[in-house]
Amino acid sequence: MAFSGGLDSTVLLHALTRLSERQALPVIRAIHVHHGLQAAGDDWPAHCQRVCDQLGVTLEIVRVRVVPGASLERAARDARYQAFSACVGEGELLLTGQHRDDQAETLLFRLLRGAGVRGLAAMPDVRSMGRGSLVRPLLEVSRAELEDYARANGLAWVEDPSNQQLEYSRNFLRRQVLPLLQQRWPRAASNLARTAALMAEAQHLLDELAQQDLAAAQAGSDCRWLNLPSLALAPLRELTSARQRNALRHWLAGLTLAPDENHWAGWECLRDAKPDATPRWRLAGGELQRSGERVWWLPDGWLASVSGPVDWPDPSVELQLPGNGSLRLEGAPPIGRLQIRYRSGGEVMAVSGRGRRDLKRLLNEAAVPAFARKRLPLLYCNGELVAVANLPQLSAGRCALNWCAPGC
Repeated sequence: MAFSGGLDSTVLLHALTRLSERQALPVIRAIHVHHGLQAAGDDWPAHCQRVCDQLGVTLEIVRVRVVPGASLERAARDARYQAFSACVGEGELLLTGQHRDDQAETLLFRLLRGAGVRGLAAMPDVRSMGRGSLVRPLLEVSRAELEDYARANGLAWVEDPSNQQLEYSRNFLRRQVLPLLQQRWPRAASNLARTAALMAEAQHLLDELAQQDLAAAQAGSDCRWLNLPSLALAPLRELTSARQRNALRHWLAGLTLAPDENHWAGWECLRDAKPDATPRWRLAGGELQRSGERVWWLPDGWLASVSGPVDWPDPSVELQLPGNGSLRLEGAPPIGRLQIRYRSGGEVMAVSGRGRRDLKRLLNEAAVPAFARKRLPLLYCNGELVAVANLPQLSAGRCALNWCAPGC
């Protein structure tokens, strides 16, 4: 479990060890992440070690480097969770001590930032992490209840001095806003946590609807070998605007940050453009591009230029292309010097029964998306274009050029 040495994780670790005395539990081990951001924190690893020694729990201390950014809180959290992910083994559970007051604070914080349903669901009680899962078993327990437990059992814990600094938004909510709300509405924290649970349920329903709406749009690509996520536009156009946005949020969730409300005009331009246009919708870490009646997600790596030519002295060996996946040659290779090149314009090739044809026209006939053509490997033999990757109809002789394109 994650053990900071603070109140919540101290109570959770103590409760787990006491439970293990009565019931068979998996082996309990603790992980303390040391950020090195303040002098007071240098004493916490030793404190955590003493607590774990008393409870008979193995402690792993992980020291991380926090890269400062726009938010020091966010940078520290990212570093901490990266360390946790690396420590969680296959099928293991990482337990953390966030409680009901933390949940209420998270909902308020996200509400004030204008979050939607997914954001207002706040912290889930279970989610995937690394090769295992993160579990928050105390989300229905208040901080006051944790303090009562700690005092009743004579527990000692550390207090983070930075929790008193009101320049941090979460501290301001915790120290100033929530206590004021609870003066007027004593059940404010529990009601806010209940709202987060209702938002999580609503988000689950929205996800189910998105999966249904995406089912038809994700089928039917003739260029699956591109190894890129894509959607057909026709099924999406049949949906209302709200359902389009819901489906796209779900589809983009594993690819990029969710677009804010002012950014959705990019989707409308992409959707409503003429079929022969090549509009783009720029998002974090990549962009959506349209090719005909289909939209494709292109990560930043796909948008980078590729370098060539690349010699292929032994076509019996798979060829690794710099920044562009790999190639295999099946069948009898052409005799001569083999080289992989990329389009520069004006290429022609001999096509069986059709004579010499312009490559641009041939790619149009094969419906290869425009964005893919600059990366499409071309096989040359003694300076003559003899095969185009993944298009067996554009191959001279008895060989086929199979390209495993880089994915997301």
